[in-house]
Amino acid sequence: MTPTDPPRRRRGAELEAALLDAAWEELTATGFARLTMESVATRAGTGIAVLYRRWANKDELVLAALEHYGATHRIDLPDTGTLRGDLLAALTGIGEARAPFFAIAAAAVSSGLATAGRTPAQVRDRIMGDQRHARMRTLYQRAHDRGEINLDTIPAAVLAMPFDLVRHDLLMNLEPLKQDRIRSIVDDILLPLVRPAEATS
Repeated sequence: MTPTDPPRRRRGAELEAALLDAAWEELTATGFARLTMESVATRAGTGIAVLYRRWANKDELVLAALEHYGATHRIDLPDTGTLRGDLLAALTGIGEARAPFFAIAAAAVSSGLATAGRTPAQVRDRIMGDQRHARMRTLYQRAHDRGEINLDTIPAAVLAMPFDLVRHDLLMNLEPLKQDRIRSIVDDILLPLVRPAEATS
């Protein structure tokens, strides 16, 4: 496209993604309190009516932007050949990649982001999406296929625990977890619960 060509008109999913990217950029640049529908529209290079056709207010826009960011910035799923190695790598990656995200999300909530009657768990599930469950399951399925664990005997809550603990620590501390904390989650808490008895004796 040459400088004299008119800008290409964005439509549908492309337009919505651009709007949500602009909302995320505005949120990180100015914070929730100073973010407005007008400022997001300006950053996106569009009119404010375009935003209001999709989101009723800035709270809904910011929640959608957080959800969009989480869905489009996925963390690579490790495949080290062992459950312990996969968990250490996965939890380290989550801690390093998600610390800024959790800091921004927490700041938005503390600055007045309304969650429309949703519980914190519901807000978390909306922001994180269903992908976290599927990707976690893939990691454990590999270990099951290698014979390291038996998924038929392990409660889902146990499998989710290390990831829940990392998210808890990120929310409480707003910084990546230390390696000794990650090793403790894996070696002291999870592995003794999921490995067969003969593997831990």
